[in-house]
Amino acid sequence: MKDNILNYFFQLSVPVIIFIATIIVAFIFQKIYQKFINHSSSIMKNDPTNYKFVGHAMSAIIYLVGFGWAIYEIPQMRQIANSLLAGAGILAVAAGFASQHALSNIISGLFIIIFKPFRVNDRLLIRDTMQGFVEDITLRHTVIRDFENRRIIIPNAVISDEVIINFDFSKDKIVRPIEFNVAMNSNIDLIREIIQEEIAKHPLSLDNRTLEDIEIEKPKVPVKVIGFNNIGIIIKTWTWAIDASKAYELSCDVMESIKKKFDEKGVKMALINKDFTYLKQIAND
Repeated sequence: MKDNILNYFFQLSVPVIIFIATIIVAFIFQKIYQKFINHSSSIMKNDPTNYKFVGHAMSAIIYLVGFGWAIYEIPQMRQIANSLLAGAGILAVAAGFASQHALSNIISGLFIIIFKPFRVNDRLLIRDTMQGFVEDITLRHTVIRDFENRRIIIPNAVISDEVIINFDFSKDKIVRPIEFNVAMNSNIDLIREIIQEEIAKHPLSLDNRTLEDIEIEKPKVPVKVIGFNNIGIIIKTWTWAIDASKAYELSCDVMESIKKKFDEKGVKMALINKDFTYLKQIAND
């Protein structure tokens, strides 16, 4: 009786130990691998998308192997598995139907990694309502962190069928236009000088001119009068930056500095009242 209890305890303890060891090994692997991703991304400037997806795949393999081994070590489970071999075909078909959705997510995730319509840290706009940064791409879903620090979980099969605006699809520089409405009697040459000076001296501003443009002395910052309306002159300029986020920061900074310079030089901006109806321009104060 005692020998039977010890034998049963031994048979039960082996799969439990394997089960616990699998969880520990997977946890240690994820910690080490995450440090490797962080180091590689920050030091070597590598794209972490592939690393993250491979890490999730490796973790899944560790769990499958470990849990499969633990189940195999249970004699009763071996007997059940042998008895089910006759119906393996039916089970395979049933499992195929049951896992069809999960399999489509995995395949869609692989396509995302291979063709890279977006990557980790890219800023996306989905369905004109959901916008944020790609935080993770797992075997099943993509995690988007929005600007309110909430996580949007989208299955890979769903996001693969969506029309997406990727603001960081490539590393090419990006242009951001800025318009100013100034009073009709404004000095256009002075306004052009202020805008060009404030944008050109900003550290995020890029020179988008070709060698030919530089040779013929085209200005680094183009400033154009594009029209008139019932409140004044519409002036437009274009700022270039290395990516979308830098372009946004650049445009915000230069709009503030240009407005301050306008106030200093006496340039009058066209005004709109609180009812959103246009006021007559302020000609002379």
